[in-house]
This record gives sequence, structure tokens and C-alpha cells, in this order.
Amino acid sequence: MKIVIEDIPDEGLVVDLEEKLGLEEVSVVSPVTAQLGLNRTGKEIIVTGSLRAGLGLQCSRCLKDFRRTLDLPVNVVYHPMDEMGIERHELKDDELDMGFYSGEELDLRELLKEQLLLNIQMKPLCDENCKGLCPHCGVDLNSETCGCEKKGSDPRLEVLKNFLEKRKE
Repeated sequence: MKIVIEDIPDEGLVVDLEEKLGLEEVSVVSPVTAQLGLNRTGKEIIVTGSLRAGLGLQCSRCLKDFRRTLDLPVNVVYHPMDEMGIERHELKDDELDMGFYSGEELDLRELLKEQLLLNIQMKPLCDENCKGLCPHCGVDLNSETCGCEKKGSDPRLEVLKNFLEKRKE
């Protein structure tokens, strides 16, 4: 959904959205719903509200597929692209909730996609206490135990262990 910037009244605009988003990075399993308030101050557009989306993810420890519902607050200030200038600079902490628009429209679908991608865990877990897979036999340690011999330390670190033992002597 695109909003024409000049059509945003002085008192602001409240938009209720229900969008089906297709993202390459993650599976969106339910329509994304959002309630967004848009306020215009000069050329700045302030977008506040919330969004909700159901995602299909894969656990980074046990590789099981699971679903997670995200409820996210939205608080972004958009500036016109021409205000950004040509030079590049490193973003500061107070600029992290800032975006840029070009032309006379603001694409709310892009805002929803951006907010979802920014708030997905880098390594999603099906459960905080997920035990993962056995590195030797590949058994899911959440549902069964394996019979693999548990070694005390990584063989690549044996040199360091010997070094420390010699140093104690």
C-alpha cells in the first residue's frame, strides 16, 4: 500500500493494514497485520504503531521447522532522499529508527518488510533450552539420547592444554 505524502492531513492518518508478504529470507505463514499512525511535520513523516506476523522458521540448533508470531512496535521517522545528500556516513544510535523516501509516496509494504527482517533473530531457536543435534551421530538431543562417547575436550585444543600444564610445573 502506498500513501501519497501530500494526502496526509495535519492531524495525521491512521492506517489498518492486512498484507500478504512474500520474503525470500523467511517464510511468512499468515497475513501481516498492522495499525500505523502517520504524521507529517514539514517533509518528515513519523510512522508509529504496531505490526503482527506469523513466521515459519528453522531452529538453528536442532533444524526443526517451527512457527513464531512476532508482535512488534513500529517507530520510524522518514526523511526525503534528497536530504540525505551524496556523502555516506556511519549511522549513529539516534539514527537507527530513520528511513528515507523518494518521490511523493511512502510504500508501507516496504516498511513492513523492513521491520520484519530487522526483528528476526539471527539464530532462531525453537526453544531457549533446545539441546540441538549430537555433533557425532546427528541425533536430536531434545527427543532422545545418543550413545556417543563424550570426549572431555576438543582435540584441537590439546596443544594449549599441554602448554598450560607445562607452565604450571
